[in-house]
Amino acid sequence: MAESRKTSLRALALQIVLALAVAGLVYFAAGNAAQKLAKQGIVAGFGFLSRNAGFDISQRLIPYAAATSTYLDAFLVGLCNTLLAAALGIVLATLIGFVVGIARLSPNLLARGLASAYVEAIRNVPLLLQLLVWYVAVRVALPSAEAPASLGGAFVSQRGLVLPRPDFSGAAWLVPVAFLVGLAALSLLRRRARRAAETGRPPVRVWLPGLALTILLPGLAWIGLALAGHPVAVDWPARGPYDVEGGLPILPEFAALVLGLSTYTAAFIAEIVRAGLSSVARGQGEAASALGLSRGQSLRLVVVPQAMRAIVPPLTSQYLNVTKNSSLAVLIGYPDLVHVFMGTVLNQTNQAVEVVAITMAVYLTLSLATAFLMNLYNRRVTMVER
Repeated sequence: MAESRKTSLRALALQIVLALAVAGLVYFAAGNAAQKLAKQGIVAGFGFLSRNAGFDISQRLIPYAAATSTYLDAFLVGLCNTLLAAALGIVLATLIGFVVGIARLSPNLLARGLASAYVEAIRNVPLLLQLLVWYVAVRVALPSAEAPASLGGAFVSQRGLVLPRPDFSGAAWLVPVAFLVGLAALSLLRRRARRAAETGRPPVRVWLPGLALTILLPGLAWIGLALAGHPVAVDWPARGPYDVEGGLPILPEFAALVLGLSTYTAAFIAEIVRAGLSSVARGQGEAASALGLSRGQSLRLVVVPQAMRAIVPPLTSQYLNVTKNSSLAVLIGYPDLVHVFMGTVLNQTNQAVEVVAITMAVYLTLSLATAFLMNLYNRRVTMVER
């Protein structure tokens, strides 16, 4: 007992010494950096965030004006752009990856061959090169900015895609709320289908009714508001003298980044899904077929839920890679956090230490938050499988 206590105290002492050494190293590095900056006439600190930015940003999800906004506002705009691209990239990569991963095990030779070709071609080409292909090659194939192509209320050209912009202010907020209600109903249907599969009851249809709810409820809300005299206002794009005016513009840089991230990451997710499905005993699928389930029902209700135990841990790494790889947007001109903050703000302020530290802290926080949420989901999946 005494020997165990001595070992614990020795380990604690070593940890304290190591912590003090790290703290001393950080203090020495910070002091040295402050002295170097002072010699160059640069004032250390984060006071620069309150100064006027004075530059414009092409895409912004929050209010921002070059004449009045600060560097902190520019930081928030870049952060929102990064979060938007990363979130859409994760969603699209997951959908494409699961479809391609399931197709890799398809009995159809053509589907299996196409899925294999996609995986081998995409994941062996550098992401940076793929981003340039999406941005340059695809953009060149689009109509010129002087003669945009009309797509039934939308316009597409080398300057991007301009969609109709609905205004959900006022009573129109009922439409997105109805969409969220439809998503909640879809979640309940999935839970009911899972319980039915676990208890051996007849399978419950999920995706078709759920899709109908997520489309039907917002549609009914939209029609109801129109009948009540409060229609949802829509800003339709129109050809102007020099460019398309109005609507919701989607920059080609944003589209190239999202498409590049999602297609590239989907190739790795497909292999993760294939390996996860292969880890499930073949007898599980045969037993589902013996119960009268179709191949799709067998995958959705029997095989995939068991495979998630093996899929989720490596899937977390791919989600982290999407967020970190989004920083490559600086090379195609998309105004993400790195482009705005470590590019323009750093060049104007010369606050290199502070800007780099803030950027690193943001990516670290995003990665830790993603890993935390995925670990919670993984724990839930593991508990269900047990």
